[in-house]
Amino acid sequence: MSRKVHVTGVGMIPFAKPGASAPYHEMGALAARAALEDAGIGWEDVEQAYAGYVYGDSTCGQKALYGVGMTGIPIVNVNNNCSTGSTALYLARQAVQGGAADCVLVLGFEQMSPGALASVFTDRPAPFDDFDAVTDRLVGKPEIPLALRYFGGAGLAHMEKYGTPLEAFARIRAKASRHAANNPLALFRKEVSVQDVLDAPAIWPGVMTRLMACPPTCGAAAAVLVSGEFAKKRGLRADVHIAAQAMTTDRPGTFDSNGMMRLVGYDMSREAAQKVYTQAGIAPDDLDVVELHDCFAHNELITYEALGLCPEGGADKFIRDGDNTYGGKVVTNPSGGLLSKGHPLGATGLAQCFELTHQLRGTAGARQVEGARTALQHNLGLGGACVVTLYQA
Repeated sequence: MSRKVHVTGVGMIPFAKPGASAPYHEMGALAARAALEDAGIGWEDVEQAYAGYVYGDSTCGQKALYGVGMTGIPIVNVNNNCSTGSTALYLARQAVQGGAADCVLVLGFEQMSPGALASVFTDRPAPFDDFDAVTDRLVGKPEIPLALRYFGGAGLAHMEKYGTPLEAFARIRAKASRHAANNPLALFRKEVSVQDVLDAPAIWPGVMTRLMACPPTCGAAAAVLVSGEFAKKRGLRADVHIAAQAMTTDRPGTFDSNGMMRLVGYDMSREAAQKVYTQAGIAPDDLDVVELHDCFAHNELITYEALGLCPEGGADKFIRDGDNTYGGKVVTNPSGGLLSKGHPLGATGLAQCFELTHQLRGTAGARQVEGARTALQHNLGLGGACVVTLYQA
């Protein structure tokens, strides 16, 4: 059994700096209620729920959703690093498409601490031990926080292989700020220039400045997925549907290729995107708008190539030609992306869904991509998992 899956409601709250947000369960409940209101249904209509978060004890999803309603439905808690939100979306889509449910709510939230990401459990082997070993061998720089070493190392590998200048990453960050200026839900809305980005404090001289990294953020977002039959029966909007979706994890090449770009998920991204293009019968040139995982400007640049938006080694030209923004080939991260909007890990995938749903509805306001009909979402988590989702109107 395979049914059409529609995104009938989305909700999101403004993202905030750590310490400046409500507790996770209050943020989650607000986002869930917003998605239900947008869908035009009540909690009693929801048959299943998937709640994604990274930093929290077990059953935080229940704590958040019990504030919306307590109807005894299955609530599944999901933790898949930075791809947590879209992994929850993947599971919800499977439930509706396969006929296990007609109406499913997907929620993502995160209450983060200031500073660089770190392991919570230090008395046992970490899931990143193998990643760290490769990074130590290829990059060194033990004084730099690991996430910066992973993605900065991947960016440096691209620079060394293709002659990519540091300015390319600065152009991505400046573009993100221009887009975020039109997004009232973004954390950072101040426009910055390429030179501002280059002049920001260096966290890896010659490789990365502070403005090229996304900030730790608190927030929540949600979506309601329904079958076509349910939408028709209830008179719900069905103008946006999930046309294709794929989730991938690492292969041996992640660790044995001696390549930092592959270590940070280039292969996972490329494989997931190719699967989605094949499922939907489209090519990258058919995309109108993309929300991709720009945890660092370096990852956005690498992902352009992994998703096939430009040829391998062609990202710098793609950026310089303005093909990643309004008036170019495909608008990337009209929301401002993680770099400007912020990155509350569990909420990020659902925030991308929120943005693309509004783009396809034509309700994105000042950041609307004209005539958007086909949208791609890319959400990556090291450890690892990558989810690519294609939405169509």
